[in-house]
Amino acid sequence: MWRRRLIGLAAAWVVAIAGLVALAVAPDKYQASARVFVDTQSVLKPLMSGLAVQPNVEQQVRMLSRTLLSRPNVDKLIRMADLDLDVKTPEQREALVERLIKNLSISGSPGDNLYTIKYVDQNTARAKRVVDALLTIFVESGLGGNRRDTQKAQQFIEQQIQEYERKLQEAERRLKDFKLRNLEQMGGGNAIETIGGLEAQLATTKIDLRAAMQSRDALKKELAGEEPVLMGDPDFDTNAKSGSTISIPEVDGRISSLKSKLDELLRNFTEQHPDVVSTKRLLADLEREREQIVEERKKSAQSGKRPVARTFNPDRNPVYQQLKVSLADAEANAAALRGKADELQRRIEEVRSRARMRPELEEELVQLNRDYNVQKSNYDNLLGRRESAMMTGQLEQSASVADFRIIDPPRVSNKPVAPNRLLLLGAVVGVSLGAGAVAALAYSQLFPVFHSLKGLRKALQRPVLGAISMQDGPSSRRRRRVSNVVFFGGLAGLFAAFGSALVFLMFVVRAV
Repeated sequence: MWRRRLIGLAAAWVVAIAGLVALAVAPDKYQASARVFVDTQSVLKPLMSGLAVQPNVEQQVRMLSRTLLSRPNVDKLIRMADLDLDVKTPEQREALVERLIKNLSISGSPGDNLYTIKYVDQNTARAKRVVDALLTIFVESGLGGNRRDTQKAQQFIEQQIQEYERKLQEAERRLKDFKLRNLEQMGGGNAIETIGGLEAQLATTKIDLRAAMQSRDALKKELAGEEPVLMGDPDFDTNAKSGSTISIPEVDGRISSLKSKLDELLRNFTEQHPDVVSTKRLLADLEREREQIVEERKKSAQSGKRPVARTFNPDRNPVYQQLKVSLADAEANAAALRGKADELQRRIEEVRSRARMRPELEEELVQLNRDYNVQKSNYDNLLGRRESAMMTGQLEQSASVADFRIIDPPRVSNKPVAPNRLLLLGAVVGVSLGAGAVAALAYSQLFPVFHSLKGLRKALQRPVLGAISMQDGPSSRRRRRVSNVVFFGGLAGLFAAFGSALVFLMFVVRAV
C-alpha cells in the first residue's frame, strides 16, 4: 500500500477538489420564523363555568399545531404565498408540496402555549411569505374551528329536540287515551273497602227486606181473616146516569198511597230504578182495576139494574180498608227493598270485576308513565343543552375563548442557516483522506508486489525455483527521495488547501 501512496494522494486531491468546488457553489438557504402565543386563560372562562360549554382549548391548539401541515392547508398555503406561479405540471406541484412539508416546521411547548413556525428557503422574500401565510392559517383555523363545531352541535341538538318532541307528544297521547278509556276502572279508591261497605249495605237491606216480607205476609193473613161489609149505593143510579164521578174509596186509597210512594222514590232514584219500575207497575194495575169497576157500574146503570155496590164502606168496616192500604204499602216497601238489594249486588259484582282488572291496568299505566317520564327527561335535557350551545355560540361571537398573540412577526435571518460549510468542510477532509487510502489499497490489491519468496509461493501456489536480489543503486535511491518529496508535499498542500478554506469560511464568510 505504501508503494501506491502517490495514487492514493492523487485520489485524495481529486475528491478534495470536487468537494471544495461543491461546497463553494452550494446555494445559501435562509430561515424565516415567527412566534405566536395562544392565551387560553380568558376572563370569561370562570364566569361562564357551568353555563356554557368550554372545550379544552389547550388540547385543541396542540392538535391544530400537529395537523397544520396537512395537504389541504399546504394547498391553501401555496395559493396564499403565490408559490404556484411557475408550476406547470402536476409533478412540479407535487414536488413543491413535498418540499414545503420537508422545509416547514412547527414547534412549541404545551406548558406555555408558545409556538414557533420556521421555513427554510433560498429566497428570503419567499421564505417570509410562506411563514406569514402559515401563521394566518394557524390563527384562522383556531378561531373558526370552534364556531363550526358549535354550529354543527346546535343543528344536531335541534334535530334531536324535534324528534323527542314528537315522541313526547305520542307518549302524552297514549297516556291520555288510557286514562280516558279506563277512568271508571281506575277510580274508586280501595276496592276492598268499597266491597266491604256495599256488602254491609246489602246485608242490612236483606234484613230489612225479610222484615218487610214478613210484615206483608202477616197483613195478607190478617186481611184474609177479615170479612168486608158490603152495602148498596143509594145514589148509584143517579150518579151513574148523570155521569158524575164515581167514588171507590178502597182503590182510590191504594192509588193515592202508591203515588205518594212513587214521588218519594223519584226523589232518590231514576226512572229505570227497580223500585220505581215495580211501583209504577202496581199503580198501573190498580188504575186498570178502578176503570173496570167504573165500567161495570156504567153498564149496570144503563140496563136499569141495581148491582150490588163493590165499594167498601169505610164507616161500616174501616179495619178491612186499613189492612188493604197497609198491605199495599208493605208490598211497595218490599219491592223497593228487593230492587235496592239487586242494585247493591250488581254494584258489588261490578267492583269485583274492576278489582280483578285493576292490576293489569296499573301495570300498563306504570309502563306508560315510565315511557313518558323517560321521553320527558330526555326532552328537558336536550332543551338545557340547546340553551348551553346557544350561549356557547354567543360567547364565541362576543369574545374569543383563545387569544392568538403574535410575539415575533415573520422575519428572515441575515445569515444563511444552510449549508453548514464548516461541517461539510470537515466531511470533505475525511472523505478525501479516506478515498486516497482506499484507492491506494485497491491498487495494491489489483497489482500486488511480493517482498519475499514465502509470500510469492503462498500467493501463486507454485514452486519457486529461486530469487534474484536487486542492488539499490544511486538512481533508485533518488527516485525514492523524489517520490517521498512529492507525496509529503502533496499531502501538505492538501492540508494547506483545507486550512485556507477553513480560514476563509471562519473569517470572511461569517463577517459578511
